[in-house]
Amino acid sequence: MTTKLEGPLRRALAIGGNPYVLTITPDGLTLVPKGKRKGYSLAWNAFVSGEAALATALNASLMVTPAKSSAPERRALGKSSRK
Repeated sequence: MTTKLEGPLRRALAIGGNPYVLTITPDGLTLVPKGKRKGYSLAWNAFVSGEAALATALNASLMVTPAKSSAPERRALGKSSRK
């Protein structure tokens, strides 16, 4: 049997060696670096509807920079006139 979530539930965890606090509430979840006030929030309806996955994919696509061309640049060499 499951227990109804009526109040916030806080848990400490480490991600990449850095401490975070995960807070689960009836409205959603929040992940905040330990000792800070601002972090990442996700509402349950955004999670269930797929908006969170869409936003993650969009952000990931914006972070990727176009690959530089491996072909060397060619400069036009002008003929020098020596007199």
